Amino acid sequence: MTLADQTVMARQDGRVNDEPADKPARPKRRSFTAGYKARILAAYDALPDGSPERGVLLRKEKLYHSHIEHWRKQAREGTLPASSGKVHRSSEAEELARLRAENARIKADAEKLVSRNERLSGELDKTRTALEIAGKAFALLQDVSGSADSEKK
Repeated sequence: MTLADQTVMARQDGRVNDEPADKPARPKRRSFTAGYKARILAAYDALPDGSPERGVLLRKEKLYHSHIEHWRKQAREGTLPASSGKVHRSSEAEELARLRAENARIKADAEKLVSRNERLSGELDKTRTALEIAGKAFALLQDVSGSADSEKK
């Protein structure tokens, strides 16, 4: 190592730095504006499901499908921020998101109850039919038993 190399690598306190001076800085995270996110979501959703153009769009913009999923979730919840940093939600937005989540849960519960009700209704119809058949069979057996008793006398 030459004296010039040591001078380049020396810090102000005279100690030698292990890292070369031309080492690039750590890359910064990309941030996306709300307008960009909305524009990309609109362009992505305008393309047909499963089409290769969706992949072309993502590659061109250097995005991943997880970006699209995250941005859709943010748009649904009303928390699409101006950048991809920490989300700052107002109390009204938090209440709206909570109410939307509760509404979705209630709708899912209602759908489960409707399907359960339909299943139980079908089972009730089967049970009624079985009881009707059993009643007719009992009546038939009583008739047969009654006729057999009358023949013996």
